[in-house]
Amino acid sequence: MPQLTIGEIAVEVVRKDIKNLHLGVYPPNGRVRIAAPMRIDDDAVRLFAISKLTWIKKQQVRFRQQERQAKREYVSGESHYYNGKRYILKVITAPPPSRVEIRGKKYIYLYVPAGSSREKRQQVMNQWYRNRLKEQIPGLLEEWQPITGVEVSSWGIKAMKTKWGSCNVREGRIWINLELAKKPTHCIRYILVHEMVHLLERRHNDRFIAYMDRYMPQWRKYKEELNRVILGHVDWN
Repeated sequence: MPQLTIGEIAVEVVRKDIKNLHLGVYPPNGRVRIAAPMRIDDDAVRLFAISKLTWIKKQQVRFRQQERQAKREYVSGESHYYNGKRYILKVITAPPPSRVEIRGKKYIYLYVPAGSSREKRQQVMNQWYRNRLKEQIPGLLEEWQPITGVEVSSWGIKAMKTKWGSCNVREGRIWINLELAKKPTHCIRYILVHEMVHLLERRHNDRFIAYMDRYMPQWRKYKEELNRVILGHVDWN
């Protein structure tokens, strides 16, 4: 059963070697996906989806109403975000190497060779964002590993379309979404701690919530803020 329909909502169903049903609603328009254990029959999956229908609709409305940037062309005058603040981009023709600089409180300067394509300008900006995250994460890990008692074996940064972060529990590895470089530091901190707690508890259950309440009592506030901030444009497939 690769897909089922509940009312007017299409639900993608993926069978996996897992113990429990997992439901996700994903941006930009609220795509619905259920990961189901092999042993659970189709009727049980359908009943599960029906039981979650109100929550699914709520999440879809939230995604549709959330503000998004228009697709970035990386030209002078565009708004770009870093560390939760809005900057105006100025593209400057300059010989290699390409680079990015923040000037004061208002401008981001992008230095690229003449004739650079949109893709090249985007690549330079993304590498700059990646480097800024790489500067922040080690200090945050050093701060939060003693608090949580979690030892992160390795971490990385990658562009993700549906998650702010992810982790590999078995290997103790954490991945952080590149888009977080554009968000306030406390949002980065929240996602990092969220994924660290998943190394203690895989699921979003009462045990997971208890850990989050213990280590970061304000986590719900940060989660809500992260859901409210403007989304960067992504070329969604």
